[in-house]
Amino acid sequence: MLPPFYFLVPVLGGYAVTSYYLLKNPHILQKKKRLAFHCRHISHRGGAGERIENTIEAFDNAITHHTDLLELDCHMTKDGRVVVSHDGNLYRQTGHDVNISDVTYEELPQYKESLEVTFFPGHMSSGTDHHIPLLEDVFHRYPDKPINVEIKEDNDELIKKVSDLVRTYQRMERTIWASTSDKVMKKCRKENPEMPFMFTPRRGVILLLLYYTGLLPFVDLPESVVETCMPSIINRTYFPGNPLMRNRFLVYLQNKLIMRKSLFQHLEDRGIQVYFWVLNQESDFRKAFNCGVTGVMTDYPSKLHTFLQEYEGEQRSRGAEDTYVRTPSNI
Repeated sequence: MLPPFYFLVPVLGGYAVTSYYLLKNPHILQKKKRLAFHCRHISHRGGAGERIENTIEAFDNAITHHTDLLELDCHMTKDGRVVVSHDGNLYRQTGHDVNISDVTYEELPQYKESLEVTFFPGHMSSGTDHHIPLLEDVFHRYPDKPINVEIKEDNDELIKKVSDLVRTYQRMERTIWASTSDKVMKKCRKENPEMPFMFTPRRGVILLLLYYTGLLPFVDLPESVVETCMPSIINRTYFPGNPLMRNRFLVYLQNKLIMRKSLFQHLEDRGIQVYFWVLNQESDFRKAFNCGVTGVMTDYPSKLHTFLQEYEGEQRSRGAEDTYVRTPSNI
């Protein structure tokens, strides 16, 4: 009787070959998602390095610099108004120790004259607009612009109000549900299943497990967008509050596991877009796009716009050179 080893090797070998082939050709098993947007340039909080974060002035500035996607955050006031703000407590942003949920919209304080850029410590932003806007005002002002809406609190009424606004402004295909909480994301999907949505951190870990076990090509993925930190910015421009996340070995391990061009290409081929946050230096822009991500989220819309013009010009020139070299007359 032959040992099990003789049967196991060809089975595993066949599985590995099949998995690799389907990773490169996902259309054989998976239907490609058709999103209404394809985003290279994403403005974090509207571009928090060039204008006061999450203000209309910031969003206008991002639009001026040809952003593809506005990223913003939502909370709800005591009188049930959905406002655009990253923090639930406004001390960092306004200097007033006030919870958004404890005051009416009219009682909200104004932003400070300048704010430190969260993902670029030591750098400040300023502007003339210090007003916390309503989500409805943003939807009304930018009817055709894709917007990534992060729900910052587990609040059923907030989720319903956001969903109702999305329906009222007929922007289901152009608005992304975003949340780091599985519980909140489940509620968002139930409230409005027509909207595309991102991978939560837990689902992101599962995605990596599927990739490294070879199962990814065989598994259906309901999400449309991956939004994740590029590990190499940790302890340089991004300092997580959890000390464990700042551990150098874990950062190194994350970098090795996440920065996989074949993974990003597979997701892109399935119509799933990959965004890295929050990158504010040209070297980081280049590293991300060279690795194959769909888009970059930044606090500096003008800087990313200038980089993309140059980078895409380089790509076109390189493509033209390759075509020239490969023509029959040059072989």
